[in-house]
Amino acid sequence: MKIAVVTDSTSYLTPQEVADNDIHVVPIPVIIDGKVYQEGVDITTKDFYANMKSFKSFPSTSQPPVGEMIEFYNKLGDQGYDAVISIHLASTISGFYNSLENMRDAVDNIKLVPYDSQITVRLMGYLAIEASRMAKAGHTVEEIIARLDDLRASMGEYFIVDDLQNLVRGGRLSNASAFIGSVLRIKPILTFDEKHEIVAFEKVRSTKKALARVEHLFAEEKAKINYPLRAIIVQGNNLEAAEAWKQKLQQDYPEMPIDITYFGPVIGAHLGDKSLALAWLKDIDKAY
Repeated sequence: MKIAVVTDSTSYLTPQEVADNDIHVVPIPVIIDGKVYQEGVDITTKDFYANMKSFKSFPSTSQPPVGEMIEFYNKLGDQGYDAVISIHLASTISGFYNSLENMRDAVDNIKLVPYDSQITVRLMGYLAIEASRMAKAGHTVEEIIARLDDLRASMGEYFIVDDLQNLVRGGRLSNASAFIGSVLRIKPILTFDEKHEIVAFEKVRSTKKALARVEHLFAEEKAKINYPLRAIIVQGNNLEAAEAWKQKLQQDYPEMPIDITYFGPVIGAHLGDKSLALAWLKDIDKAY
């Protein structure tokens, strides 16, 4: 069986990774001042953050049109694929996954298998890379999904944001009322809860204290497991801070690979400027 692997642009894979792993990437629309842009196609991350302060309204996001997605999957069938595993951002922050589930029967030229990553950004990107590797090695759809479930269960993350306004306005913060009115001089730490919804986890008085708190939380989680981890620092127009944080973490965990990646326009539209995150999952490059 020939299996295609699809993900969306919020995986923030590099062009080289996409090419090397034969991954198909669907751009997610971001709407800025009434104009629709396709993430990674006609708007870059650099341009998004450079112009953020001049936006007349808060940017928002949308889903790729259903008709275009049906056509896209059927074309993969025309290319000789028997099945497609389509890995996308959490259904708790986007309706895209549910839309794919609803269109399964409309895709008649290939077996469509939507997969809810329950997360986004580079964590989801690693799911797509692993799925592609397994597909190339001849594994079945069922074997690949089981592996993705295992990786997904190993994921964790904490976000530090400067401003909750975008998350609140977009309805992406499930416990927003607990933080409204108390965000001045506060660095909120966010995470995904057991329902895979973004929640405000703690209030911290400074970025320095927030970083230290996240490091402590990560150390607690790492102490509970017996397999190698890969850590990921995600930054939204905050590369200098991300690099400094990586240097600190690499001293604490010299054996652990640590990547730096970014929040592109779609996720940045909700997290805002200067956000940081520490995320982790099982290291897909090591045996365990």
